[in-house]
Amino acid sequence: MQAPPLQNTPLESSTIAIIGLGYVGLGLSLELGKRYATLGYDSDLTRVRELESSYDSRGECERQAFAKALKLRFVCNPSELKQAQIYIIAVPTPITHDKLPDLSYLQSACALVGALLDPGDIVVFESTTYPTCTRTFCAPLLESASDLVLNRGFYLGYSPERINPSDKAHTLSQVRKITSGSNDKSAALIDKLYASIIPAGTHLVSSIEVAEACKALENAQRDVNIALMNEAYMLFDTLGLDMGEILRAASTKWNFLPFHPGLVGGHCISVDPYYLAHIAQQCGCESGLITAARVVNESMAAFLAHKIAKSLAKQGIAVLGSRVLIVGFAFKKDCRDVRNTKAPLLCAELEALGARVEVLDSLVDRELVRKSYGREILHAQDLVGDYGDLEAQSVVDSLDSGGRYDAVFVNILHTCDSMLDLRALCKRNGVFLSINEISPY
Repeated sequence: MQAPPLQNTPLESSTIAIIGLGYVGLGLSLELGKRYATLGYDSDLTRVRELESSYDSRGECERQAFAKALKLRFVCNPSELKQAQIYIIAVPTPITHDKLPDLSYLQSACALVGALLDPGDIVVFESTTYPTCTRTFCAPLLESASDLVLNRGFYLGYSPERINPSDKAHTLSQVRKITSGSNDKSAALIDKLYASIIPAGTHLVSSIEVAEACKALENAQRDVNIALMNEAYMLFDTLGLDMGEILRAASTKWNFLPFHPGLVGGHCISVDPYYLAHIAQQCGCESGLITAARVVNESMAAFLAHKIAKSLAKQGIAVLGSRVLIVGFAFKKDCRDVRNTKAPLLCAELEALGARVEVLDSLVDRELVRKSYGREILHAQDLVGDYGDLEAQSVVDSLDSGGRYDAVFVNILHTCDSMLDLRALCKRNGVFLSINEISPY
């Protein structure tokens, strides 16, 4: 039986459906919606309603971006997706409590899209996963739900997302896009689609598996490099050496890479290496370095908690009953996303040592943190009082100069909190601590 033609309509006349409207799917929907009839689908009705009002509660997309996407419509009813010829799946791919790939979102998305497929349709995956997953896990699910056969009834593609949350310099349109397809014709059409909305261009690779491996490697490389910095930080701190000064000195060499120590959270760097380790185990290969990097980075919360405790002890302050302020709950600077942040681990480690922990983060949604983590979050105004819209210096001047915390640890410092004199929050004999600095106040 001859394969159906690749799409029954020209690309310019196609309808594109985006499945999942998180930080990846929303941005992609807005770009595609400038040029193509686009349906942005999410199963969360609340999320769809807010996007319909041109508001992104996660702070990644501005209102003006919605105004430019004149061909975009947000939907919550799967039946409305039937009119699409191209489906792009951008759902989460987290890990389980056992650090194994959680493919449940992919499975649900494949079941949904598979039931809608017509001969000649294309399904592109942007969700990060391990090499071979698209062809060996996703394709059979689509075939089962559609009664169609890959490359004879429908076609596949994989184009890994490269979104860096809160980064306004490396947006979707400004970062070169990796593309691939299940055969030459589908690969060419998928590449043409992305090239039409991304001025930075595309890079078409030879197979879906190469594209999958590319994405996993990008994040595993960062994880390994940060693990080196974290391990070095633990060593140098034990020797009483200043990591910040060491990094500044090392950076004077032209080929020294600019990585820094810290808690490694977020959706990619702290997750994707487990996907590589999983497929390595499945095919009988070693992934010692990748796994070791994860062990080092996961140990940082406990190390930092004990560092804070020892710093308090040097000042004659017992950690039991001490009052500690953690600055920054989100997983990175100027990002309000709290999913997979490692700050809760640091808080838990300190509380296990007997400290009373409070957290300052003026950017995150307090109610979301309360529901997700059971933790109360302070905003800057809680520390300076209700002074309304004051200039930065006025806010600094309004601080209680007496100090209220035995220790202040700067995990992440958002721009909106940088106006605060955090050192002034320490008691007179307390300690102020960041990754690269510790000093009595």
